Amino acid sequence: MNMTPIFDGIDQRLLNQWQRGFPLQREPYAVLADALGLGDAAVLARLQRLQALGAFSRIGGAWAAGAGGAALLCAYAVPPARLEAVAAQVSAQAGVNHNYQREHHHNLWFVLTGPDATAVGQALDRLDAQTGLPALRLRMQRAYRIDLGFDLRQRLAHDHAPQRANAAPVAAADRPLAAWLEGGLPLRPRPYDEAAAACGWAPERVLAALQRWLDQGTLRRLGVIVRHHELGFDHNAMAVFDVSDAQVDAAGERLAQQPGVTLAYRRTRAAAWRYNLYAMVHGRARDEVRAAVAAAAQGAGLDGVPHELLFSCRRFKQEGGRYFSSAPVEAVHV
Repeated sequence: MNMTPIFDGIDQRLLNQWQRGFPLQREPYAVLADALGLGDAAVLARLQRLQALGAFSRIGGAWAAGAGGAALLCAYAVPPARLEAVAAQVSAQAGVNHNYQREHHHNLWFVLTGPDATAVGQALDRLDAQTGLPALRLRMQRAYRIDLGFDLRQRLAHDHAPQRANAAPVAAADRPLAAWLEGGLPLRPRPYDEAAAACGWAPERVLAALQRWLDQGTLRRLGVIVRHHELGFDHNAMAVFDVSDAQVDAAGERLAQQPGVTLAYRRTRAAAWRYNLYAMVHGRARDEVRAAVAAAAQGAGLDGVPHELLFSCRRFKQEGGRYFSSAPVEAVHV
């Protein structure tokens, strides 16, 4: 569902300009208000309305791979008659943060997160037992680009902010703040003060820790986490390639630089899954996404490499990953 016609120019700026670089000041919404020529209360009211409409899920952080916890991409080949029931079982698992139907024999794709790889594996074992299906277990080996910023002025998502190869993990002493951040900043005048109160810290320590995470790459960004479907980027495809192990890293680096590619990473293969290089493209029209994937493959030197293109056709659940907390987040059905 495309909601963009009901947004005015100020709404667009709120959603676009602060997807990263959200102010690390005691009164961050006042900084936004000054930039927009509005009062603090007006900015907060707009953000509350936009969140209620589903334009963004939260104002918070996007963790880098390696910041803490573990995540695993999984897929089931579900008989069509069972898809709804199995999708509900998967979405009910607390660690599942994304759950999509894709156009493929392996038609249900989800990401399972947890405090460590053992916990994630055990949770998937339970899902396999509940569903009676064997999941593909596709562990990430290297991230070339992981960012889901969306320039709302464009036809394709395209946000090529610098990416770090490695991220410093969250220290044990900082985990209370990490858990708080996963819930999102409250839409109240002094959100970081509320974090300080929750953690038993001084506000200055909260701001310093967040800045350190950004500097170290622990947080890829801090800002508005938009809901791309609701903002018109409702066509997305996952391209998968079978690249020789000797060439995959070079190909992945090239693929990550192609226009329209928001995600590019290497994963382990599986017995029933030959592919090891992945890219995601999000756009406003199916044909545009398909063309962007073709151009990206050509630009990365992947012409002739065995590949498949899996469009998503239904979203059962989408929420932020939970690596440091376990509070439930509302699922989405479209």
